[in-house]
Amino acid sequence: MPPRKAPTARQRRLGVELRKIREHAGLTLADAATQLGTDRTSISNTESGRFGVSGERVRTWAAHYGCPDADYVETLAAMAEERGKGWWEDYRGELSAGALDLSELEHHATALRAVQIMHMPGLLQTEDYARAVFAEAVPALSDVDLRRRLSHRLKRRDVLDRPNAPTCTFLIHEAALRMEFGGRKIARAQLDYLLKESDRDNVTVRVVPFAVGGFPNAGSSTLYVYGPVPQLDTVQTDTPHGPAFLDAETRLANYRAVLDRTEERSLDAVQSRDFIYEIAQQV
Repeated sequence: MPPRKAPTARQRRLGVELRKIREHAGLTLADAATQLGTDRTSISNTESGRFGVSGERVRTWAAHYGCPDADYVETLAAMAEERGKGWWEDYRGELSAGALDLSELEHHATALRAVQIMHMPGLLQTEDYARAVFAEAVPALSDVDLRRRLSHRLKRRDVLDRPNAPTCTFLIHEAALRMEFGGRKIARAQLDYLLKESDRDNVTVRVVPFAVGGFPNAGSSTLYVYGPVPQLDTVQTDTPHGPAFLDAETRLANYRAVLDRTEERSLDAVQSRDFIYEIAQQV
């Protein structure tokens, strides 16, 4: 397969997982090259995501490495066989690679858990609210960039309607509920939309009120994305320069603990609906 100029996060992730399997088997690149009858450069380029790989080759490599987890191997093989363009590719070259990687990550998710501190979850934002959030960008977005980002943000919401849509739990801090992006009218409409979306079978909204005090990782929003197998879970965090993606096992375990502790301190779904309704009446 010809080398890729810029592999996506998902393509890089496949390579990372192949490297993990090799390293867990205690094999160096040289050892693996000898076993597989290839050269170190080809393996290295595949593990970096620069070279594509077939599903059959994934199975062959995993067998030589002695990987015992059949579900994990078959999931990686299926990733390797993915063809075609996702809807986010229409924005390639117009939006950041990180924004497109996030869309792809959500598209393949089996479940999502998020903590939102200052903004409503992207998947639950109204058009007017999202426009108001983007309007606060520094430097200011051009009209063209604003339309592109808004279009992309709204298109992301479709993941909630796809077949086998992911089960979503959104832990939203009271601060995000009270922020009036765009003014009172837009803020009220956003709260009403949030209540409407929380009626979905696959969406749970829980509020973290000011009254609970502190909670882990309170300084930033976090999205935990569950893959088809636990090894393919991913954490996405917000940074000033765009989304960051984490997949190291220790990081995943720590963020699961963060989400668990935050959820323990949140109101249940019924209490949260009442809480959101009360705030909406005050706006």
